[in-house]
Amino acid sequence: MVLLLLRANPLEAYAAMFGGALGTSAGLIQSAVKATPLLLVALGIIIAFRANVINIGAEGQIIAGALMATWFALTFRAWPGWLLVTGTLLAGFAAGAAWGFVPGLLKARLGVNEILSTVMMNAVALQLMNVLLSGALIDPAEVLAGTFIAQSERIPQHAWLVRLVPQTLLHAGAIVAVLLAIAVYFFLWRTTVGYRIRAVGQSPEAARYAGMSPRRMIMLTMSLCGAFAGMAGAIEILRLGYYPAVFGTSIGFDGITVALLGQAHPIGILFSGLLLGAMRAGAPLMQIEAHVPVEIIDVIQGVILIFLTAEVVVRRVFRLKAARVEAGELQTITRTYGEKVA
Repeated sequence: MVLLLLRANPLEAYAAMFGGALGTSAGLIQSAVKATPLLLVALGIIIAFRANVINIGAEGQIIAGALMATWFALTFRAWPGWLLVTGTLLAGFAAGAAWGFVPGLLKARLGVNEILSTVMMNAVALQLMNVLLSGALIDPAEVLAGTFIAQSERIPQHAWLVRLVPQTLLHAGAIVAVLLAIAVYFFLWRTTVGYRIRAVGQSPEAARYAGMSPRRMIMLTMSLCGAFAGMAGAIEILRLGYYPAVFGTSIGFDGITVALLGQAHPIGILFSGLLLGAMRAGAPLMQIEAHVPVEIIDVIQGVILIFLTAEVVVRRVFRLKAARVEAGELQTITRTYGEKVA
């Protein structure tokens, strides 16, 4: 409908988008590159969903991880390549975890709504980024030139992520994302901690009665959620080679869509992540051939979110009705049995 309002041919637009993303090897590679940070963010969102916690703060957690990764790579630039890359990824992981821990602590201890706190943490992270990229982390070359563009210095080339295919943008972060998806699957369904997270999400009261601590699980899940987003930010920095003036826009919210579209399952998001990555990668060619602005992808993503949310609401309504019917039947049986006994 939106494409028709723009006087564009929907078939031509979608053909151009998916042709640009999947029709060539370069498009496939670009789709995988775009999907990598989305997968990492979605992994954290999945863990939070399983604990019945909603994290809207991935944008801020990505920024926190990217800032820490930039500082670490520039501060310890003399380290060997493999050690510097590992340390930078872990630094981003830790910074994202710390940024996610704060709203988790507020919810667990003070009952603060995690949606509000994570949104506010996004704003804090954005302002922190502006301050650091205009001050402590600004590129000295920009200062000398008098341009003062808010971006960081280039990190050492030996800290850049290894290219899986020479002369392309496909980097080792894609393999890391896939391996972490498998690890999260085993974590949630094959470990005691994962079982506790899912138990708390299903019924906090029953979990507490069984000796589990919902508060600890909330803080843990929010920290893990932030950690994966922070690693996504670190991987993007090691891919680009510096912290640009505009960074991480929409990755956090796209990750939520990937998680929902993948049915909050670590394996499902591998496919939904590639789908959204392909949409982002093919948008420029769609704009060129079908004369449709790339922002239409945000509209399509919004429609997807509306339908996914509606599905969740409908399921809950039907479950509520089924529970009421069961309760009514149980009351009828109990009343009938009581009358017979009497």
